Amino acid sequence: MRIITIEEHFMADGFKEAVRRNAPGHTGRSTASVAAEQQNKLGDLGSLRLKDMDAGGIDLQVISQAAANTGPLSVEESIRLAKQANDQLATAIMAHPKRFAGFAILPMSDPAVAADELERAVRSLGLKGAMINGTTDGRFLDDPAFLPILERAVALDVPIYIHPAPPPRSVQEIYYAGFDPAVNFALSTAAWGWHSEVGLHSLRLIVAGVFDRLPTLQIIIGHMGEMLPFMLARIDDVLTPITQRLQRRVPEYFLQNFHITTSGFFTDPPLLLALQIMGADRIIFSVDYPYSTNERGRAFLDSTAISPADKEKISHLNAERLLKLA
Repeated sequence: MRIITIEEHFMADGFKEAVRRNAPGHTGRSTASVAAEQQNKLGDLGSLRLKDMDAGGIDLQVISQAAANTGPLSVEESIRLAKQANDQLATAIMAHPKRFAGFAILPMSDPAVAADELERAVRSLGLKGAMINGTTDGRFLDDPAFLPILERAVALDVPIYIHPAPPPRSVQEIYYAGFDPAVNFALSTAAWGWHSEVGLHSLRLIVAGVFDRLPTLQIIIGHMGEMLPFMLARIDDVLTPITQRLQRRVPEYFLQNFHITTSGFFTDPPLLLALQIMGADRIIFSVDYPYSTNERGRAFLDSTAISPADKEKISHLNAERLLKLA
């Protein structure tokens, strides 16, 4: 059985340098949560990554630039770093075309340039879509300014992966403060905040009518659907009756315009719930490397109590279809 994972991260050279300028020692989410070994793995697009993939039985990774604590960047620097990161990733894919594929990072502060960079990344570099990390200057993707990016994704027939990023400072101070710094950080990110924010991000796209305007747009979200499968009936009861301008019920958009991945979640209950709500055709196996290990992810996939047919879809067939992977 072929195994493909699609939420797997690296840190491009230019972003590493920008992070060092902002806060020496930082290489991504937080020095409190990313060990030195993980930092080394983030920077590797060669032998170390391939060794870990082989140890975990991963045939192909779809790699993306990790959310980076760069501090404020000028528009010009954001554009330069995004292009450099995409070029660096494409070079690694060319060296290992059977083992690596990739998502582009986009300079979101300039949506027109971001749309053009998405097209360059797909048409010239062979990348499979884009990963967008959190909000941009406090704005979600439903902001009309970002419509050119979504329209370009539709024209290119590639998905957008919405990935969490640290919350804006104002949100951090109100919702995720008052405890030990490590606890504050965890609450705002992987323990809760990241997942609720991406769930909200997804709902905002739906209620803004984005999928009525762009009915073929496909969005990917990780972490077993960022709470949404668990909440979907409640969302339908409360939100659908008051979103009268939408052409469909709110859950219908989620079930037709979204795929979810298993990234970082390695127990049966959320997977079984997702299967009940979404069906096997819209779930894609992922690890969240190097923040989670390939071995743990593969052990979960091998042991989970689902049918062989569903396991084939989740392990590789859905990713091959959505991302047009050979």
